[in-house]
Amino acid sequence: MSIAHNPLSVEVSLPGEDVALVTVKGYLDVDTATEFQHHLANQLHHGRRHFLLDLTDVPFMDSSGMNIILRVYQEARELPGSVHIISPTPAVRRILDLTGVSITVPVSESVEEALARVDQAREQ
Repeated sequence: MSIAHNPLSVEVSLPGEDVALVTVKGYLDVDTATEFQHHLANQLHHGRRHFLLDLTDVPFMDSSGMNIILRVYQEARELPGSVHIISPTPAVRRILDLTGVSITVPVSESVEEALARVDQAREQ
C-alpha cells in the first residue's frame, strides 16, 4: 500500500502572448513529474517561449522535477526564450542551490520580478 501525498496541481495563465505562468502546487517528484512535463510541453507546442515557474506551494522536489526544469530551460533557450523559477520554498531552494540549478535558471521572488527579467532580456 502506497502512502498518498498531495496530488500535483498545475495551473497555467498567460501574462503575455509568449509567456506562460505555470503555478505548481504539491510534491514535484517521480510520481508527478510526467504531469508537470506534459503541461510545459503543451505550452511549448502553443508557442510560449518564456516560462515562469511559480513553486511557492511546492514543499518537496526531487531530481525528476529538477530534470524537467532543466529540460524546458534548454528547449526555451533554443527558441530563444527563458525560464524563471519564482519563490521556491526553503526546502526546494536548498535543493536548487545545492545542485547548481539556481545558478543556471534565474530565481525571482515574485511574478512581477520575473516578468521584468523577461522584458529586460527582450530589450537586449
